[in-house]
Amino acid sequence: MIGRVQQAGIAQAVLGYAITGLGACLVLLADDLGVAPEQLGWLPATFGFGLLALALTGPLLLRGGPRPALIGGSLVVALGVTLLALAPNTPAAVTGALLLGAGGAAFVLVTPALLSGSEAAIQLTKVNALSSIASVLAPAAIGGLDATGLVGGRLALLIAVPPLLYLAATTARSRSAQPGPAPTDGPPSAHGRPAPGLVARRWAGVVLAVSVEFCFTIWAVARLAEAGLALATAAVVGTAFPIGMALGRLAGPALIRRIPVVPVGAAVTAAGAVLVAAAGHPAAVTAGLVVAGAGVATLYPVALAGLVATPRLSAAHAASLGALASGTAILAAPAALARLADVVDLRLAFLITLPLLALLLLIRRR
Repeated sequence: MIGRVQQAGIAQAVLGYAITGLGACLVLLADDLGVAPEQLGWLPATFGFGLLALALTGPLLLRGGPRPALIGGSLVVALGVTLLALAPNTPAAVTGALLLGAGGAAFVLVTPALLSGSEAAIQLTKVNALSSIASVLAPAAIGGLDATGLVGGRLALLIAVPPLLYLAATTARSRSAQPGPAPTDGPPSAHGRPAPGLVARRWAGVVLAVSVEFCFTIWAVARLAEAGLALATAAVVGTAFPIGMALGRLAGPALIRRIPVVPVGAAVTAAGAVLVAAAGHPAAVTAGLVVAGAGVATLYPVALAGLVATPRLSAAHAASLGALASGTAILAAPAALARLADVVDLRLAFLITLPLLALLLLIRRR
C-alpha cells in the first residue's frame, strides 16, 4: 500500500521521464520511420492538447475521487510509451504520442487533487522535484542505449512501463485512494461560490509560471546551438535547465517555510534569463540555464497550491483549472517565443520571460 504523496510522486516522475523522452527520441523516431524530423515536431504538443481536453471534463473524471483517473492514466501512458518505443510506422507513433499526452494529462489533473491541503505547496514541490530528476535521466538513457549500437535508443522509453503498472496495481488496492468525494478547501462552513476575481488571478499565476518554465524547456537546446555548440552536444548540455530545476525543487520544501520563494525565485529566474540572453559563450549560456532552472523551480508548485487553496473552490475544479492553465501555457508560451525569434535574435527573445515574471509578481502582490 502506498499513500497519496507516493502515488503523485511516481506519476510525476514517470511523466517527467516520458515527456522529456518523447522530445529526446524525436530524431531517432524520424530516422527509424524514414521521415523528416520536422514532420514529427508537433508530437510533444499532444501533452498540451491532452491537458486542454481533460481540463474540460476534470470535475466529471474526479467525481469519484482520484483513484479511477490515476489507474486509467497509468495504463494509458504505459500503452503510449510502449507504442512509441516499438512503433514500426508513423500511425503507430502518432497513436502512442496521443496516448502519452492523454495519460500524462490525467496525471497533471489528478496530482493537485491528491495533494490538496495545508502542505500542498511543499508536497507539490517534492513530487515535481522527482519529475525534474527523471527528465534529466531520459536523454541520457535514450542516448546511451542508442550509442551502444545494439538496439534502438527508443527502447529506453520502456523503462517507464514497470513503475506505471506498479502504480496502477497498488492504487487499485490502496485504501488511501478509494473512491470518494474529492477534498475541498476552506472551512466546512464556507458556502457559495469562490470569488471569480481571485480564481482568475490565481489561475493566471499558474499560466505565467508554466509559461516561463516551458520557454526554457523547449528552446534551451536551440539557444545553446546558436551559441556555437553542435546540435548533439547542445542536446546533452540542454539538461542544464532541468538539472537546475531539480536542485531548486529539492531545496524548495525547506525554503518555502523560510523565505518568500516567489519573489526570490522570480528574481533568480530573471537573472538567469538575462545571462542566457546576453552571454556569447556556451558555458555562460549553460550557467544561465542552471540559474534560471533553480529560480523557476518553486514558482509552479506554489502557484498551483495557491489555486488549490482558493476558498470555496473544490479540489476537483481546482485540478481542472490547473490542467487548463498548464495546457494553455505549454501550447502558447513556446510558440510566442518562437514567433518573437522570427523578428529578433533568439537570445533577445528569451527576454519575453521578464514581463511574464513581472506579471506573476504583480498578481501575487494583489
